Amino acid sequence: MQKLFRACVFVSLSIPLFVLSAPASAQQPSTSESAGTGLSHKSAETGNGTTERHFQFNYGARIADLPPGAHVKVWIPIAETNQQQTVKLNNSSTPGTLKLNRDVEHRNQIGSFEFVADGKTSPKFALNYAVKRRPARPYPDRSSEAPTSASNDRYLKSNRTVPVTGKPIALIKGLALPANSMKKARTLYDVVFEHMDYDKSKPGYGNGDSVWACDSRTGNCTDFHSLFISLSRNQNLAAKFEIGFPIPTDAAAGKIGGYHCWAWFLSPEDGWVPVDISEADKHPELKDRLFGFLPADRVAFSTGRDIVLVPPSQAPPQNFFVYPHVEVDRKTWPKDKIELDFSFKDL
Repeated sequence: MQKLFRACVFVSLSIPLFVLSAPASAQQPSTSESAGTGLSHKSAETGNGTTERHFQFNYGARIADLPPGAHVKVWIPIAETNQQQTVKLNNSSTPGTLKLNRDVEHRNQIGSFEFVADGKTSPKFALNYAVKRRPARPYPDRSSEAPTSASNDRYLKSNRTVPVTGKPIALIKGLALPANSMKKARTLYDVVFEHMDYDKSKPGYGNGDSVWACDSRTGNCTDFHSLFISLSRNQNLAAKFEIGFPIPTDAAAGKIGGYHCWAWFLSPEDGWVPVDISEADKHPELKDRLFGFLPADRVAFSTGRDIVLVPPSQAPPQNFFVYPHVEVDRKTWPKDKIELDFSFKDL
């Protein structure tokens, strides 16, 4: 598909800290974001996309090469019920007692456990969920009705790799943006769609770095939606990042290779509105539909960026949180020593 070109050009005598890449010790995505494992044009056109989807979801991992006597701590995101899904944790199996907490800013539920390695086995853990997923459509903002929740102001501010000023904003310089929030957001959606191509061949993709995405014009779902969020927040549209897993529509059960993510923006007229620009890029025939609608081919695990783990970890805030974070004797354990295991089965 022929796309328009808008250059990311920004000249500054200083570089704000929030445009720097995440430290290596922060949560980094796997290079295995799901591609072709379930999010497809079929999912938005068949019953699987427009009606509820019922399935089991298994979230697990095995931790390898632990030294004898090492003190191991593990943090994992916990899927919850929200406007788009009803979730029940059927059972869990962990080497230590599973404890549940919430991060302060985004109120994600975080599971954690700790144990001492015996040096003989590769400990594993597993959580089994029953999920009823509904298509995502705009829904009213209820933040003002929940006094324990943080304000939506956090979704107007920069994240470490999601600036609200600087180079990404050059993409909309000179554009006459509509005053109506839905039309404005649709214009920003179109800008990102035209500027980027879904392509995981360039080193640096998958960090959800708006500046990198602006320069490279490629990336995965994290890159597409970080750029959209930067543009939206710059235009005073609160926007948030959501991440979870795709649920295949061409099989009734199977393994899931990696995460998928999407974004929401807040329209004063219509409430929280979902978008999935990376899927629109892969399936241009669905571009219009994936603005304001997401099929029931996914399950959400966390919202937001720069997530501070609870209880506290030794690592910086998680860039985003979908895979386990493991620390051994107070040091982040290499991701290549954590064997991920995600699967689903239709009910």
